[in-house]
Amino acid sequence: MGHLYYGTTPEPMRIPDRLLAHLKVVVATKLRRNESFTLSWTHVDGTPGRSTLWLQPAIALRFVFDSAEPEQLNAQTLKEMADMANSSAGLVVALDAVIPEASVPARTPAPAARRATLRSAA
Repeated sequence: MGHLYYGTTPEPMRIPDRLLAHLKVVVATKLRRNESFTLSWTHVDGTPGRSTLWLQPAIALRFVFDSAEPEQLNAQTLKEMADMANSSAGLVVALDAVIPEASVPARTPAPAARRATLRSAA
């Protein structure tokens, strides 16, 4: 179970790693373009109701995954999520959704020499 931290709120939104990986791609794409939008979900932890975040580039955002390995992404799911994010209703996710098997391979790690350069430069 991954975590999405938004703004200065200390409590993260708990999201399964697979869903969080797809969210990360869609959210990063929108924010990189300076496009703000809403992200909504229905509570599944026993708390009644639903929540909505207004996502915009100026607000801190952090994705934390339980798994060290990147998830395989499903192209159709990414397209559907991107289309929702572009709509006036915003991106609405079901935290208990089952995402079909991957159709887009995860990024391959950088070559070892490049990884070493990136680490030593930081």
